[in-house]
Amino acid sequence: MTTTTTLLAIDDLSMPLRRNLCLYMSKPSVRREPVLTPEHGDPDAPDNAAAHFYGGVVYERGKYRMWYYACHWGNAQNPLNPFEGNLVEGPTCYAESSDGISWAKPHLEQVEWRGNRRNNIIRLAETFTEGVHVIKDTKDVDTSRRYKMLYNYRPKNRNFWTIRTSTSADGLVWKDGPELPFDGFLEQASLYEFNGLYFANGQMCLRSEGGAESGRQGYIITSPDFVNWLQEYGESFLLPEPAKPDERGAAKPYDQVHIGVGASSFGNVLVGLYCIWHNHPFPTKDDWFGLGTTSGDFGLLVSNDGFRFREPVKGRVFMHRDESPAVLQKQFPHERVLCQGNGILNVGDETRIYHGRWVNSADIRNYHAEVALATLPRDRWGALGLFPQATEGSVWTLPVKLPTGGCELALNADGADSFAVDAAGERFDLIPEFSGSRAGTVSGRSNLDIAVRWPDKILRNLGGRTVRFRIRIQKRGAAEPRLYAAYVR
Repeated sequence: MTTTTTLLAIDDLSMPLRRNLCLYMSKPSVRREPVLTPEHGDPDAPDNAAAHFYGGVVYERGKYRMWYYACHWGNAQNPLNPFEGNLVEGPTCYAESSDGISWAKPHLEQVEWRGNRRNNIIRLAETFTEGVHVIKDTKDVDTSRRYKMLYNYRPKNRNFWTIRTSTSADGLVWKDGPELPFDGFLEQASLYEFNGLYFANGQMCLRSEGGAESGRQGYIITSPDFVNWLQEYGESFLLPEPAKPDERGAAKPYDQVHIGVGASSFGNVLVGLYCIWHNHPFPTKDDWFGLGTTSGDFGLLVSNDGFRFREPVKGRVFMHRDESPAVLQKQFPHERVLCQGNGILNVGDETRIYHGRWVNSADIRNYHAEVALATLPRDRWGALGLFPQATEGSVWTLPVKLPTGGCELALNADGADSFAVDAAGERFDLIPEFSGSRAGTVSGRSNLDIAVRWPDKILRNLGGRTVRFRIRIQKRGAAEPRLYAAYVR
């Protein structure tokens, strides 16, 4: 089995020491047309109001699989629902695709819905649900638990949303876990496994410094086995609260973290998105939510432990709502929220970012949510490049334990022949056979994964040692070299 340590340029713990280099952040390419839409014209469809991507996508054996949170028009009463009218949240639905763009909603025939079973509803213990997030857990030796799901539901005798778990051998037929695994409010944005622990990352409204109310902020809860969940929670990512305590709270007009972090694990590092919730409740009525006034953009985050996330560039908008407009944008230009989930995945040479576009209209009759797609060249979230007018620079990596059976180092870079790589000990002591005039080099102008070669040694000779790499950049010609990632494989 091949394992890879991924060192991203946006991760300042993986590449902690720099000279003459700064970050140059990327912008994703956004597909204007949605990839999945609600069935507005079908009164019997479970998603005839909205197809929300508080959801997840898994890619396996040439097939994309999506689990998403549907809304429909019905008569159920929800005391937690800020919307007026007969909008009903749930059930959980499923779709699949061969290319990730054109999606089918197969007739699973698991649940009778308005008189027939020809629908794409996943049978769960709860039908009144919100976000649903799924991972394929290849580390679990129990194949009946190969797929793991978290979804939001409202337990009996509890006036809040929280999580419930479910497991499956095939991603279609699910077995629910115990009720109320976490006895507290959590609206979750993602499920991930990292370092042998399972995490639910989501939104809580707790207490800020000094005991004052806080707004929506990102928290995690964790489990060692996906059955028993700790009742303690941790801060995952928080935006600043107002300095004055009486200006804080979920109903106050300032930026907050909507739904938490939608994160995906890439082995040794996690990359995630959070919604910058521009909270503006309607000032002349009892509206803590902001129907028709609140909007949301995406910020980019990275983590090395699954608990705490940080922004590569503080306060930077990674994707603005205008850059991923919903189909109803022309009618409702100021009422849009981008929604994150388990939507970041690498397929071939591409990083795919599935996300939601929600029209947060003041008029419930215009309620709409759809699933969208943005892409980057694989792992090119941002790059280290030379300062303007600088001609050379360098960056050190964190220490990496090299496997005894051999490995290679590869770069994801533009202008690759501008790079040289030295190997050193953990305390930065250069290894003569792998540095200076004997440094590793690469060739090629632009490549997502190009191997580093040392002139008279192979990296296998350092097997079992803990090393750091110093990546040196020297500008050659007019083109600007860029380093996006390094891979130890």
